[in-house]
Amino acid sequence: MPLKLTDWDQDLPIEKDEEYQAFIRTLQFTDGFSILFVRCSPAGGEQLISQVKADIHNQNIEVIKLDKDVTNLYAIVDTLPNKNNINILFITGLESSFYKYEEAKTLVGWNSRQTHHYSWESVPPFLININQQRERFRDSFNICFIFLLPQFAIKYFIHRAPDFFDWRSGLFDFPLDSKTLEQEATRIIQEGTYEKYANLTNEETNQKILEIIDIIEHEIDNEQKAELFFELGYLQRVRENHEEAISSYDKAVEFKPDFHDAWNNRGYSLENLGRYEEAISSYDKAVEFKPDFHDAWNNRGISLRNLGRYEEAISSYDKAVEFKPDFHDAWNNRGYSLDDLGRYEEAISSYDKAVEFKPDKHEAWYNRGISLRNLGRYEEAISSYDKAVEFKPDYHDAWYNRGISLDDLGRYEEAISSYDKAVEFKPDKHQAWNNRGISLGNLGRYEEAISSYDEAVEFKPDDHEAWYNKAYSYSLQGNIEQAIESLKTAINLHPKVREWAKTDSDFDAIREDERFQELIK
Repeated sequence: MPLKLTDWDQDLPIEKDEEYQAFIRTLQFTDGFSILFVRCSPAGGEQLISQVKADIHNQNIEVIKLDKDVTNLYAIVDTLPNKNNINILFITGLESSFYKYEEAKTLVGWNSRQTHHYSWESVPPFLININQQRERFRDSFNICFIFLLPQFAIKYFIHRAPDFFDWRSGLFDFPLDSKTLEQEATRIIQEGTYEKYANLTNEETNQKILEIIDIIEHEIDNEQKAELFFELGYLQRVRENHEEAISSYDKAVEFKPDFHDAWNNRGYSLENLGRYEEAISSYDKAVEFKPDFHDAWNNRGISLRNLGRYEEAISSYDKAVEFKPDFHDAWNNRGYSLDDLGRYEEAISSYDKAVEFKPDKHEAWYNRGISLRNLGRYEEAISSYDKAVEFKPDYHDAWYNRGISLDDLGRYEEAISSYDKAVEFKPDKHQAWNNRGISLGNLGRYEEAISSYDEAVEFKPDDHEAWYNKAYSYSLQGNIEQAIESLKTAINLHPKVREWAKTDSDFDAIREDERFQELIK
């Protein structure tokens, strides 16, 4: 049964002062071994420790601050030099042992099919250890252990170390006051950026997610709650947990229906899941609430293009550049859709705008080259590819297509050099190996061509074109056995190859061979 937030705190005193007085009385009347759990924030825990030290003078109070993953708490306590004189021992930072262990999406539990839920399928090593050693704690230490933990960590104990948790003498709740809550929420919102989140480790991401959840579960105003769900979605998006991100954005727009950024990000995650129609609807909401939202217009165009609705995509990109004339991404994407429609001259003009506003935009230079080649303007295409690799020297696609345009002009040596660069940066680019072989064949260098085709089929064994090209290269060498074997493989992979061979003059040298005739029947 899912644990609700009120399962254990409904019987606690409502007033913070009353809760604190009850906590102090428990400490004053506790003698020897006992276990207390306190739900509080790290900052609240520091304040609580200071206050307890000020109010209790007749007991020896110590603190263990854990700032890293811990497996054996017993060993840590046992090494304390004054362990026999300690009456009260506060333990803080234990949640660090859980951050990297639990996938944040499991802890969040907000998805399209379920409400709050927690998964307790496995147990962290720390809790296994503490469960197994509870009698040793009791028998070895006359200490009142106080675990200061956030909400999620207490739930770990409840579900994954129930034997140890059942030994507790009390469970106390010290939630953040409204002012501190507001300050914490504001800090998280102001600090959060996609770039910053992208550089977090998995453990840091989990910690940030759990920090946000802890605040969301308190009573805060809808505006801040919406903003926090938005930040949560960002973190989940960084982890490519798009389903969870969508659920967080759903909560964000539930609390703030006109939250255009949340609608836009929701669309982005839907798009990443291939749910383009839903993504478009989400972008529509974004521009409904912010008509000049150029990012949403651009993203909307991308989803429309993915659905093959190129004219609508172009209209969406037009809106993006209307509101942000120097939006190079939108100009580049607009060119894509014009290319899709075969409107190459217009596409080139769009790519020209992209590189006008961002001269080093290698993708636009590359795309411009493709459009120019489609118009048969090979020299200009090569110049465009040259710009692409100038700004991105390892751009294997640009080197590859540059080679194709050089082939178109019969400049085979230069084409080979271009294909060499393509496979230097992407050794498994089978198309480049295949085309390299063709260029070598055009120069009569059949042995080298065959070696290049061998590389192509090594990386893509079912590349029927490479097998076919290899076959006619052997034929041109007069190597009948190898030609027949390679052609047989090509035909088995793709029967249409048989029709090619029937009229291909490169097989004239072996055409009368019975085995060849049998293959092309």
